[in-house]
Amino acid sequence: MSLCPPGWLKTPMGNSYAGQLRTTRFEEVLHNSIEASLRSNIVVPRPIFSQLYLEAEQPLAAHTSRAENDDEDEEDGSESNSPPLLYQMKPPPEGCCTTDGFCQAGRDLRLSSLASDPLDILPGFMLVGLKSPSLPDNLLVCAVDHRFLPDERGHNALLGFSGNCMGCGEKGFRYFTDFANHVNLKLSTQPKKQKHLKYHLHRNNQGALVKGAAICWRGHDGRIRQIGPRLLEGHVTSDEQSSNLLLLQPSHTPANYTASHTNGLPQIADTPHPLTNGHNAIPPIPQPAMNHSGPGRPSTTGTQTNVGPPKKRHKGWSPELASNVVSENTVKMPPSSSTLLTSTAHSSTTNGARLDAATPMSSSQRSSTTLSPSGLSVAVPDQLLRTCGLQPVIFKGHGPLPRLTGNVSEVLVSSLLQSCYLSSQTLPRVYQHYGPSPIQPLSTEMQILLTVYYLVQLGPDQVPLIEDLEQIFMRSWRESHLSEIRQNQQPQTPGSQGRHYGIETPPTLPGLPQHLSLPYQQPLTPSQLPWLAQLAASSCGVGVVVFGEHVGSLAQGLQLMFCKLLEGGFQNTNYVVIIVTVSGQETQSCVIVTGKHQCRALAESMFSPSEGLREINHQLSSGETQELIQFCNSLGQEGDMDSLLDSATLDSNEPSPLSSSQESTDDKSVKKTHSPKDSHSPKERVLATKETCSEYSVEWREVRPIQLAVARKLLSHVCAIADSSTQNLDLVSFDRVNFLILVPPSEVTFQQTVLHLWSSGVLQELGSLDQECASQRDAERFVVKMDQSAQVQIDTLIQEAHSNSYTLYILIHDHAHWDISSASYCNSESGLGLVDQLLNSRRVRDAPNILILHVTSFPFALQTQFTRISPYNEIHWPSSFSNDVDLYHERTRYFGVSELLDSTRSGGSLPLMRYDSSFESMAASLEERFPKLHSAVIRTTVLIHHYCIALMAVSGRLSGSHNLHKHSSVETLGIVQSLLSAAQQCPTRHGHMVLLRIPSLALAAWAHRRLSRVRKQLGLEEKFEIILGNPGQPLNIGQSFVDQIKIWLKIQEADWVPRTYLELEALPCILILSGAEPLGESLPRSLKYCDLRVISCSYLQRTTLEQELGLAAYLLKAESRSPHNPGPGSDLLESDAEKLSSTDNEEEEGQDNENSPPSSNLPVQSSPDIGAKSTASTQNNISPKAPKSTKASTPSPSQTQTQLAAQSTSQAFLYPQPSFHHLSQSQSQTYVQAQQVPSQNHPVSQINLQSYFHQVSHPQLQPPLPPAQSRRHPSKSTSSGSLSPRASSPHLNCSWARGVSRPPSVLLPRSLYDIITANDGSGLPRCTSFLPHMSVAWVSSFRPLLSKMMTCTEQSLYYRQWTVPRPYHMDSSNRTEGRSDNFHPRRLLLSGPPQVGKTGAYLHFLGILSRMLIRLMEVDIYNEEEINLNAREDGVQYSTSNVLWPDPEIMKTLSFDYTVHDPKYDDISFVYCPGYKPVSDGNTMRQEDVCLRRRTTRIKLSKYAAFNTYHHCEHCHLYLGFNPRYQIYESSLHVFTFTHLRLGEEIQLYFIIPKSKEHYFSFNQPGGQVEGMRLPLSTDRSPDSIKSPIFTPTTGRHEHGLFNLYHAMDGVSHLHILVVKEYEMAVYKKYWPNHILLVMPAIFNAAGIGAAHFLIKELSYHNLELERSRRLEGGAPAVDVWPFVILADDSCVMWNAVDLNVHTGPVEHAVSLKQVLQHMEACPDLSHYGLCGMRKWSSRVLTAPNQREPFSRGHLHDFLLLNVDRSQNVQYDQNRFTCHDVDFTLRLHSAGLLVCRFNNFSVMKKQIAIGGYRTFIIKTKMTDVPTSVGPSQYICAPDSKHLFLATPAQLLLEKYLQHTSYKLFPLSTKNYEHPVLSVDCYINLGPEVTVCFVSSRPHSVNICTKGLLFSGLLLCFADTFVTPSFLKNFTFLKGATLCVISEDRSSLRQTVGRLELEEEWRFRLSDEFQTANAKEDRPLFFLTGKHI
Repeated sequence: MSLCPPGWLKTPMGNSYAGQLRTTRFEEVLHNSIEASLRSNIVVPRPIFSQLYLEAEQPLAAHTSRAENDDEDEEDGSESNSPPLLYQMKPPPEGCCTTDGFCQAGRDLRLSSLASDPLDILPGFMLVGLKSPSLPDNLLVCAVDHRFLPDERGHNALLGFSGNCMGCGEKGFRYFTDFANHVNLKLSTQPKKQKHLKYHLHRNNQGALVKGAAICWRGHDGRIRQIGPRLLEGHVTSDEQSSNLLLLQPSHTPANYTASHTNGLPQIADTPHPLTNGHNAIPPIPQPAMNHSGPGRPSTTGTQTNVGPPKKRHKGWSPELASNVVSENTVKMPPSSSTLLTSTAHSSTTNGARLDAATPMSSSQRSSTTLSPSGLSVAVPDQLLRTCGLQPVIFKGHGPLPRLTGNVSEVLVSSLLQSCYLSSQTLPRVYQHYGPSPIQPLSTEMQILLTVYYLVQLGPDQVPLIEDLEQIFMRSWRESHLSEIRQNQQPQTPGSQGRHYGIETPPTLPGLPQHLSLPYQQPLTPSQLPWLAQLAASSCGVGVVVFGEHVGSLAQGLQLMFCKLLEGGFQNTNYVVIIVTVSGQETQSCVIVTGKHQCRALAESMFSPSEGLREINHQLSSGETQELIQFCNSLGQEGDMDSLLDSATLDSNEPSPLSSSQESTDDKSVKKTHSPKDSHSPKERVLATKETCSEYSVEWREVRPIQLAVARKLLSHVCAIADSSTQNLDLVSFDRVNFLILVPPSEVTFQQTVLHLWSSGVLQELGSLDQECASQRDAERFVVKMDQSAQVQIDTLIQEAHSNSYTLYILIHDHAHWDISSASYCNSESGLGLVDQLLNSRRVRDAPNILILHVTSFPFALQTQFTRISPYNEIHWPSSFSNDVDLYHERTRYFGVSELLDSTRSGGSLPLMRYDSSFESMAASLEERFPKLHSAVIRTTVLIHHYCIALMAVSGRLSGSHNLHKHSSVETLGIVQSLLSAAQQCPTRHGHMVLLRIPSLALAAWAHRRLSRVRKQLGLEEKFEIILGNPGQPLNIGQSFVDQIKIWLKIQEADWVPRTYLELEALPCILILSGAEPLGESLPRSLKYCDLRVISCSYLQRTTLEQELGLAAYLLKAESRSPHNPGPGSDLLESDAEKLSSTDNEEEEGQDNENSPPSSNLPVQSSPDIGAKSTASTQNNISPKAPKSTKASTPSPSQTQTQLAAQSTSQAFLYPQPSFHHLSQSQSQTYVQAQQVPSQNHPVSQINLQSYFHQVSHPQLQPPLPPAQSRRHPSKSTSSGSLSPRASSPHLNCSWARGVSRPPSVLLPRSLYDIITANDGSGLPRCTSFLPHMSVAWVSSFRPLLSKMMTCTEQSLYYRQWTVPRPYHMDSSNRTEGRSDNFHPRRLLLSGPPQVGKTGAYLHFLGILSRMLIRLMEVDIYNEEEINLNAREDGVQYSTSNVLWPDPEIMKTLSFDYTVHDPKYDDISFVYCPGYKPVSDGNTMRQEDVCLRRRTTRIKLSKYAAFNTYHHCEHCHLYLGFNPRYQIYESSLHVFTFTHLRLGEEIQLYFIIPKSKEHYFSFNQPGGQVEGMRLPLSTDRSPDSIKSPIFTPTTGRHEHGLFNLYHAMDGVSHLHILVVKEYEMAVYKKYWPNHILLVMPAIFNAAGIGAAHFLIKELSYHNLELERSRRLEGGAPAVDVWPFVILADDSCVMWNAVDLNVHTGPVEHAVSLKQVLQHMEACPDLSHYGLCGMRKWSSRVLTAPNQREPFSRGHLHDFLLLNVDRSQNVQYDQNRFTCHDVDFTLRLHSAGLLVCRFNNFSVMKKQIAIGGYRTFIIKTKMTDVPTSVGPSQYICAPDSKHLFLATPAQLLLEKYLQHTSYKLFPLSTKNYEHPVLSVDCYINLGPEVTVCFVSSRPHSVNICTKGLLFSGLLLCFADTFVTPSFLKNFTFLKGATLCVISEDRSSLRQTVGRLELEEEWRFRLSDEFQTANAKEDRPLFFLTGKHI
């Protein structure tokens, strides 16, 4: 289907002049377009292409195939007609491997072998399949630098080779011959990469390396001559270091346009204003199809040209040029690229010209460098700068630039545009891993035409930005290949999509027809390009001139350009574009900048910052500025400024003023002295004044709530590092914190940090100072300036860290973006590279107790592909507001740059951020007059001149001063007028600060001298101070002002002087802040004006802009208002307060657009306090003595305010929260005011990006609120200005008090203002797309734009993907350190907006971190006194108190204490004992409430403590066995089976035994069936082991159980076994892989602690018998086997021993568990005891007189030493859940066994709220969730319909008896004298019932019950030992209650009958009950009855 409309002419063969138009048709269209353009009033006339249709040439297939065949023949012929020469390969070195498929190092290179191996590929390299003739069926894998490979069309491959071996890893092969020898190709002909590098390799979906597309060495158009040095993918060229060198972006530049392709031509539309005239858009331009990729080799059509680098070097490709000629590689580079490619590249000067530094290259690279033929050169005319007043800038484009000779010093050459062109060819490589792709890069012709379109759109005062052009290329390419992009994005795996930001494509592109989305479009041919470019340029007149139709070469075009430039033909031309389209050659181009303003801006941008400052210093020192100063001093008819100053009416004692010629030397001696007119000092004046300012307060020492929140976020990230499985930080091992704060080498920043540190109290809290700080000098040793002196202090800290392993050292790197230079690229004199040298050293990196915290407002340079900081370790400052809710209840509100931006969009008020048109016009005129002077010199001179004139005009000391107003700007007059009048309004002379930012130190010093001289001559020395802020020098303040500050701050020290800007609060002053960049200095709240009119516009990185604009960031004093109406200055726009950190909160919430824009209703000049910006009529009405206040016209709150635009969740300018580099979510709002004052010189964008805090109104006004807010808070207004005498309140009288409620005004250069207020295509501010920092580079020019929805974390990930550090960046070497994870594990990054309070946040973090470490070293220990102590019987006691071991004979004489004294059992039934009387009859405390009220004490862990799984000290690694640095221990599962007689069945247990613990067990054969545990002999004595196995039953405490006994055992050998339930086996094995696990059978999954102890005891006895049998077989006596085991609770944390001191009494101290056990095991008669234990620790136990005996008999708990041999006939009740140990001890005692408690030992139990056997869950079978079920529902009548519970029957029975026994045994309630008789078991019947335990066993030991009347009888599972005769021994009260419990109803009846209970007890059918269990759950039954 033909797309050619009727009206086209065709040649029979498809003519070479594709698109030839009929003459009449073209003339008609051109005429109509010119006529419409003349009638149009817009800048860009109506385009004319929309009606013209072009026909692309269609080469015949025969011609195409002929070209391919020619090319193939040329390739096969090896470019020569000679026969091929035999080639002898270099013999391999002796001993090397020569096997095919292997490299000489012996490593396998075959694809089949390496397909699944992980391969480490250097950036910029690609995996390529190498074809070996000896391996026809396989490929060899190698890595080749992509620059030496062709693209998809066979284009742009550098000659030469650069490759690495993927086998042995050897790198740096620069010759393919050497590489072929290394990989053993064994060739007979010359190795050629074209012949052997055959295929791209890529990973498939399974991750395997497979063969991909073939490398296209022979494209359709032959080899492509290299246009310039190819960019490394992901890097920029050497002169692109500041890729923003092309400077300024206006608010309506085509950065906002989208280039679509309609009918083959780009459609350019500005956003939001499309660049159209009427309804016709600029027509699109043909896009080349894949098979028409620009000019190619010569063909029969005559239109293709040879455009490749020659295959062999020939005469025209000389690698070197004459010394007097500027080569292409020695042209001027922009500043920050001087070390991009090599460290030796630097800016040089040849013949006085600033030239690009020559970039050293390898020989292969040098051979491909594109140099012009030796015969072509262009002579630069002499006197070019003098004749034309400018230095032309030549941008290399396509093709080699001719040599420049002659006056080369007055011409600048840049390859930045060429780099932009080249980088556009790398874009399709993004898609190459998907296989062959139809996506093609932009053609040369399309690039040139888009460049012309871009230049046409620029205004006369605008300078091109390379970012704009890159985005234009991006959009044009994207829209031409939209469908292919989508297709290639679809195969992405979820992992790749999550990691990479794909190139976003909109769903629809306006103006782009669907059929043109296909890749095969009509191409733009070289023949069409010149006249299309000229036609496009015609729309802007002579602003852009195109040389193309009659230019045969670039040399001819340059010569023609120079001739016309000298003739004055380019007076109104800013750009000249030269296009060369000669048949048979490639298309060539270059761009020459001829606009004066543009040339100056570009020339200065080619300086590096340091070079620019040196140039300024040179111009000042050489006297070149004298003419400029003299010119500025001339005031025309008013005379000379110095003369006027000399004639000023001054005191006779005032020295005569200095002339301007003497300023350079004499002004240095100007002193700050008191004015003779005022004999009293300010201190005396203030003291003499009765009035005081009640509003003054200094609050910089306060810690705000949001700072506390950030400190906690820092702490949580530190804890996350400690809790991670990497074990990189062991917080538990640290007991204190030490720190060092690193700050930039600024004296003010240093003192400011010291001030914050001293006043924060952190030093006292950390114990760093032994006493209160008497002076902040004590804090200076904790702060280090990063200069040469920092080395010593950091080395000292590192040495301390290595020697103090228990101290955690925090290195805080504040202002972290300042010095990120690599130490290897910096010399010691520069002072840079110290951070890399110190913080990135191996000593710091490998120290496990050093943590680094980077703190910055601009983190971009630390967020690259090679960053050392994990994205999970980034902490972002949160938003103060979320959905109109104040989250932190701040008394201040942050006002950042985004809020300043909002003021520019208010539409009807004076914005807080603006530019000064009067100043800009004067500076521009002087820049044209003095073309050789640096613009900073000119602008600073003009600015200081304006300030001097303003001082003269406002002071009133000069007659006729009103005529001086016209020599200064209105802005400057307003600033000076406000400065002088502010102090007069306050009784204590409070004023405000004016910040004057002058980066050059020399210019700042000159400005300080000049202003000081004028102030002195005008007699204003006591009115305000002028301060020179030099980073390297301390503050120098006049003594009179120091005295004034001391009175305000109430400072008594005589020698005190202010050292920080914060201490200048309320001082009227001008601060001249110098230095190349701000270094973190904080400014006081009295800052009112931030004058940035002379900051540099040459270096447009985001960090540079943010640093300067961040000076105006401000904390406003919050006004009282409803929390739902934060009002002006609030940050409403963050969707979630924590959204800025993805690790905190991922929730996104909606926004509402209620608040009006800031300052949207303010009059233009409502007060002299506001920087006046008024009409010409008001300029002459300012009084020379005092300003007149104008009446403010305030709109009424009821005025209609219509919300025009509300764009929710749009990103704020540059800093998301609350500054602009985080891209916060914001609202777009614009309100139409009923009364608007026009703003003449600050254009307002249509898109209003509302940021976090709304701008606060000026003091006398509150902006009207929207209707919803007006109802809540009516706006207040006053008709008087700030100087109104009627304002009587102190708040209105004090200018400072008013100022703290409003942010400062900011004055910017016009060029920066245009950039900052402009938006890019995504709706974000234009500067967000700038290079983030000079030390980083974009990975690709064709990166996606930042999204408006990105949070801080997402923006960090964006920069981490799309930026790489340059070689001189400290992170550039991080990727090559060999680690798979290049993140430093102990490195954090805190980012937040400028001036928001980050210092206070991290200082508070240090405090809470210290408290947390102390807290980690402490645990909550149960500290409870023993209960029922008064019930002790005054019987026989152990007489000797200092005896070591108990004597069995004496112990038998001691009475057994039946009373339970453990505080955890204060809610159980009292155990009856004759003669004992309890304190009370019991209480009604519920057991569930005990743990909530139990008393605990925080105690620091001793070195013998037991730990949980969070403890990871270096000593425990082998013990724990799961640290990744060590081998994970293998475990084996063993089954152990034994038969238990009582259960009548076999018990099958599982042992999980680590390999390292198998020696504790015996096996039938190695690795076979486990036979049992090995037990020592009783006679064994070893100080390095514990004989008793330790069993710890546990459930639900795999993390918190104290199973790490390494320290408690003091490292000795011991057998520790964890007894776990089957369903918890896996999780315990995971957390404790090196521990032995005993897994109980599945039937015990729902059992209680009784079952665990039952199994342990039975297993131990069975094992004892087995061990005795083994001993007997071995001939040893069986009785000598050690029979004891330890039953330990999982919460035992520490152990203590009591020392009996005769003088001081008993003293308790911590001991190891080893010492305790070895002491108990060494007891001579230990085998006589059935059970031993120790008391529970209590802080008061030693003071009790009845606690002094060393041993006692009674109940034992928690930590037991059990003799399984003696206690073999007494078992634990496996069914019990509660009081099992009380029951077991009573039965053990009744069996006649000795029970001994070692009272000189105590065990501390840690409070663990998680898990444990006391955690009971009662739940129903229906819901399977815990429900609120009362104890009365635990039982039911048999066979009744009742809610069944999914809880064990035994537990239900025990809980029921505990809570309802007072109903079951009514006679027993609170009746100690008549207890309930419980036979053979103890069951808790609640605290109100007393239980008398008796045993039915023969020969048992029971209490005497003679004469005792029982109130009840409890028979629980009565066995055969209970007989009717036994029961007849007891007497019961009438009406006593009987309770018989059995397993089923049958056995229940049998028990009643067997015991003849019906004889004395009466039963009823209704007295039978069962537990509320279903039948399958085997409920328990019980029967109650009454005694007859």
